[in-house]
Amino acid sequence: MKMATTMETVITVLVLIAIITSAGSLWYGLSVAGDISKLTDSMADLAGEMGDLATSVSSVATSVSELATATAENLAAITGDLADITGDLSDIADRVTEIEATLTPTITVISGWAGAEMDAFLPVLERFETLSGINVKYTQTRAEDLAPILPAQFAAGTTPADVIFMWGWWIEEKGQEGHALEVTDLVDTTDFLPGAFDEVKVGNTIYGAPWTGKVKPGIWYRKSFFAANGLTVPTTWAEFTTLLADIAAIPGIIDPIASGDGVGWPLSDITEQFIITYGGPQLQRDLIAGTVDWTSPQVKTTVFEEKLVPTLGNFSDPIEWTAALDLWWEGDYGLYPMGSWITGMVDDPTDLGVFSLPGNDGIVFAIDYFFIPAYTKHPEEAKELFMFLASDEAQRLQVRAGGHIATNIDVSLDEYPAIDAMIAGLTTGKETLLDLDDAIGGEFQQTFWDQLKLLWVSPGELDNVLAAIEAVAP
Repeated sequence: MKMATTMETVITVLVLIAIITSAGSLWYGLSVAGDISKLTDSMADLAGEMGDLATSVSSVATSVSELATATAENLAAITGDLADITGDLSDIADRVTEIEATLTPTITVISGWAGAEMDAFLPVLERFETLSGINVKYTQTRAEDLAPILPAQFAAGTTPADVIFMWGWWIEEKGQEGHALEVTDLVDTTDFLPGAFDEVKVGNTIYGAPWTGKVKPGIWYRKSFFAANGLTVPTTWAEFTTLLADIAAIPGIIDPIASGDGVGWPLSDITEQFIITYGGPQLQRDLIAGTVDWTSPQVKTTVFEEKLVPTLGNFSDPIEWTAALDLWWEGDYGLYPMGSWITGMVDDPTDLGVFSLPGNDGIVFAIDYFFIPAYTKHPEEAKELFMFLASDEAQRLQVRAGGHIATNIDVSLDEYPAIDAMIAGLTTGKETLLDLDDAIGGEFQQTFWDQLKLLWVSPGELDNVLAAIEAVAP
C-alpha cells in the first residue's frame, strides 16, 4: 500500500515535469515566432525604404540628365556670347588705333639748364606748344652726365628724348655714327653767324643746329661794391694785381676772387681767359688744333708761370658755381669770372659790371647746340620743334630773358636787356673764339677739368698738370 503511494507520487512528479517542459518549449516557440514576425515587419519597412531610395536615385538621374542638357545649351550660348565680345573688342581696338593716330604725342627735350636758366627757357617751349599743338616735356640733365649714358641707349636703339642739347663736337661724332638725324634741309645757314654750324657738320651734311650762345667776357663785379670801396676797373696787369690786394684788405672778404666749379668747366673758362689774353687769340686756336704743346714755353711760361699761377693765391678753393655766385653776390668775394648767363641769375642785373683781363683781344663765344636722335619715336614732331628752335622767333624769346646772345642774325640788339646788349657790344673789335675744351671734347675735356681742379689747390703741381693735359691733347 505504501509502495503504491510512492509510485504514484513519482509518476505524478514525472507528469508535472513533462508538463512544465512542454510549457517552456511552447513559451520559447511563441517568443521566437514573435521575433520572426517583427523581423518580417522590419524587412518589409526596409524594402519600402529601398523602393523610396530607388525612386529618389531615378529622380536624381533625371535631374542630372536635364542639367547636362541645360549646361550644354548654356555653354553653346556662352560660346556665342564670347565670340560676339571678341568681335566687339577687335572693333574697339581698331577704333582706339584710329583715335591714337589723331592724338598729338608728347615729345621730350633734354638740356642741362636748371633753376633760373631753366625758367628762362621754358617759355620758349610753351610758345612752341601754342603754335604747333604739340606737347613738350622738359627734362634737366647736364651734358657731362649724358655723355656716358647716351651711347649705350643709342646702341640699344632707344633715346631718352626727341631733342637733346649737347656739345657740338659730340653731335658731329654721333651724326657720323648714324645716331643723329641729318637736318641739312631743315635749316638755312645764312640766317646764322658765320661759322655757327662748323661744329655740327661734316662737309655739307648737318647733324645739329646752334641755339643761342654765351659770351665769356671776363670778370664780373658789383658796381655798388666797387663804389662803396673806392675800387676802379684795371686797365693794366699792375692795376689788376693792385685791385686784388685792395679787395683782400676789405673786412669780411674771404678771397678776392670766387672760383666757380662744377665738374671743372668754370675753372677751364678762367684758364682760357688767361691763355687768350697773355698767349694771344691764335694760341687758343693752335691748342684746339693741336699744333702747340701744353708743355711749351709759350704756354707753360708765358701763361701759367708768369700770370695764372701767381694769382691763384687770390682765388678761393673751387666752389659749386651757383653757390659761388650767391656768395659773391652777398659780398664774401669781390670778383667772379663767369659767362654772360649770370645776367639772368642775379637779383639786380643793373648792378652788374664786367671787365676783361687787361690786354685782352679775344673773347669766347660758346654756342649751345641741339640735335634729333635717330631713335626718336616722333620724328615729324621733333623736326617741327627743331626748326622752331632754329628760328629768330625762338631765339628772340630767349635773349629777352637775359643771359643769352643770339646766333640767328635776324635778332637785333633792341631785343636784349640793357646789360646783355652791353655784353654783346664787348665783342666789337675782338676776335671771337671757340670754347677750347668744348671744341676738343672727349677724353681731353675731362682730363683738362680734372687737372685744373688739382692745379687750383696745388699750384706746385704745374709741371705734372701740363704733362697730363698734353698726354691727351690733339
